[in-house]
Amino acid sequence: MADVRDIPLTDGRTVRAHDGGPPDAPLTLLWHHGSPQTGALLDPLVAATAQRDVRLVSYARPSYGGSSPNPGRDVASAARDVEQIAEALGIDRFAVMGASGGGPHALACAGLLGERVWGAVCLASPAPLTDDFDWFAGMISPGGLRSALRGREARAHHAQTAAFDTDSFTAADWAALRGDWTSLAADAGRAGAEGPAGLVDDDLAFISPWGFVVDEIGVPVLLVHGGEDRVVPATHSDWLAAHCPRSELWSRPADGHVSVLDACPAAIDWLIARADPG
Repeated sequence: MADVRDIPLTDGRTVRAHDGGPPDAPLTLLWHHGSPQTGALLDPLVAATAQRDVRLVSYARPSYGGSSPNPGRDVASAARDVEQIAEALGIDRFAVMGASGGGPHALACAGLLGERVWGAVCLASPAPLTDDFDWFAGMISPGGLRSALRGREARAHHAQTAAFDTDSFTAADWAALRGDWTSLAADAGRAGAEGPAGLVDDDLAFISPWGFVVDEIGVPVLLVHGGEDRVVPATHSDWLAAHCPRSELWSRPADGHVSVLDACPAAIDWLIARADPG
């Protein structure tokens, strides 16, 4: 059972953290959830880290899962929040891992927290908005992100009127959500029921300057992407692999946006092999 704590931050907000322990584990992995999710620990991640004697910690980004709002936040703000979470939980060094909307926030920690982070994994992560490639190409339903380009009011209006396009997920994705990743499906449902504020803020952050430059990330970064991803196409990880100096790209041609998460155990092993807890 995870220890759930509301951690006060220096700016007066609180963030809700989920600590799967054990606190004396030799290594710690901090998970950055997708959009939308609550930050609760997901069963496959709990199992994979327990088998490897890794402490698993997650948290809810602002406006998700009990964490205070932080309107106007950029991607880099995640690093400032995580630094305070680590202090509160007594964690000196850790690795970060994020999926989908969690990927940019994991990269923020890798880029901005210096020696506290020894490695990062991003699965199905978007890249920063760029003209280097057609950023929206291949997305089945880019309406939310496109509306964010027009500002908060437009993105919030889209959230009130849009419905999820089931074609965004492949058959492999739906099978994963019915199988090993049922906890993700349930958690996304809980996050959706809380309202769209967290998702709106995420999308606004993704299409705005991130607050750091991925080219300056000094730690090893593993990028994992499904070739059939219809939510965040694989071209995003191709771009990130070309710009993160110490990156490695795992392409999984048959995977979509969710089924690619089956790579998590192997990705955790990749991090463990590079662990330098100091």
